Order: sequence, then structure tokens, then C-alpha cells
Amino acid sequence: MTDKITLARQFIEAIPHSRALSMRLVEMEGGVAVIEMPYADNLVGDPETGVLHGGAVSALMDTTCGAAAMCHPSNLGGTATIDLRIDYMRAAVPGQAITTRAECYHVTRSVAFVRATATDESGGTPVATASGAFTVEGRT
Repeated sequence: MTDKITLARQFIEAIPHSRALSMRLVEMEGGVAVIEMPYADNLVGDPETGVLHGGAVSALMDTTCGAAAMCHPSNLGGTATIDLRIDYMRAAVPGQAITTRAECYHVTRSVAFVRATATDESGGTPVATASGAFTVEGRT
């Protein structure tokens, strides 16, 4: 799994939007991935409040869900998003990093199903939750 994690880290860090959002892979093993995105002024969606743009949160959640699908033991290759639903619960606290934890909880021959939660440093109610379906490669 270590080689897969190294490849996934390199892949995530090579994706232009991941680099632009300063995403950092924290954990990736056995169908679980955790990625952190630090707060940055250039990601603010509302300059009056300093709240991060929802698109940045969406990109973080999609990337983390894809990483969870990639590291599931039943997925022997890469992945692509088929469907992703994101429910925004509240605005993230300005100035705080966002961390998303995703778990790939079921894999069929061609589809991986993933759930995720994004939180800021304040804890409590999530910033957003997601559920999605991702492609699976190499499974027989």
C-alpha cells in the first residue's frame, strides 16, 4: 500500500487545482483518506465576511473522496468522479483550515461509493458532507 500512497500523494500534489488550493494529504489507507486545505485570502468567496468560497470546499471534498476510492484495497487503479452530492451545513470559520475525511464504504465491479465530512478547526457541526460514486479500475 505504501507505493500506492506515494503515487497518490504525487498525483494529488500534481493536480493543478490541488496545488492552487494548497491541499495536503494527511492520511490515505484502506479506503480512508484525509486531506487538509489551509485558509487563504485568495480562496475567500465573500470579502466582507472572509468566508471561503464553496467551490474551494467542493474541490477539496471531490479530491478527498477520489483519494479514498483510489486507496480501497478492491480498486487496483485510478478513479474518476461519476456523481458527487455535497450538502453545505454552515460557513467555515474565517481563518481556519478545512479538513475532509472520506471513507470508501462499498465497492462493486465498476463503482466505489464514498462518504465524506468537511470540518474546520472549531469542530462541532460539519462545514459540509458529501456522498458520491467513483469509477473502479482493474477489479474482476
